Amino acid sequence: IRRGPTKQVSTMLWDRTLDEFKMGQWLKGRLYERQCDLSPDGKYLLYFARKAGDAWSAISLAPHLKAIANFPVGGEFWQGGGVWTGETTFRLHGGDTHRVPGDIRALEYGENDSPTDINRVEDLSMYSPRLIRDGWNLTRSVKISDWHIEQTFEKSITPKWSLRKIAHPLTAAPIGKGCYWEEHQLVHRASGAIIAYPDWEWADLDGTRLVWATGGKLFTGRVLAKGLADETELFDFNEMLFSPIQAPY
Repeated sequence: IRRGPTKQVSTMLWDRTLDEFKMGQWLKGRLYERQCDLSPDGKYLLYFARKAGDAWSAISLAPHLKAIANFPVGGEFWQGGGVWTGETTFRLHGGDTHRVPGDIRALEYGENDSPTDINRVEDLSMYSPRLIRDGWNLTRSVKISDWHIEQTFEKSITPKWSLRKIAHPLTAAPIGKGCYWEEHQLVHRASGAIIAYPDWEWADLDGTRLVWATGGKLFTGRVLAKGLADETELFDFNEMLFSPIQAPY
């Protein structure tokens, strides 16, 4: 998901085997990435979008945004999105307040298949279980208020190093960050030493390599004994401009 300017966003398919990128579609609106999820086989995108005074959740054929199922949210902007619970099962935020239309093809509404209670804090109710499902360990959770919870996750990179992700809530976002933002650090297990990367907007493991986004670009590198090495730029999204694109279905 590539955002910018503020009210424009596009989706792209990233072939991580070849590091090739295929354009999806643009939306003159906002996609809330923490409330979006890709099905385990990469076929379906479950997303939460907002445009003008309207908001909705939808399922599309990735990487496109044309909906094959649409779930209106209306003005309740905190109730959109969801998580995949299996190849063809998913759970929407708000659970049983949403109905699956009859034309959703082979998809099944997993009414009781949620990996956790997703009627909790707005974005963490979907983002936290998604991270845990994808191999992150929740190591710290601090409740700032009923709607603001700051959570820390860690994922092992090598026997010596871990990747730490600090997911921040709505408040106190630095200049240039969205309402939800993250910090990332490399943590040396034996010494406890921390190498901070405050400019990384997102980071994760792809097999044995580290991948991260910063400055409108996607990078990869290896974590060796002394830290990060072999940094390589995979794609520069900065020059992309809005273009109307028809989905092939």
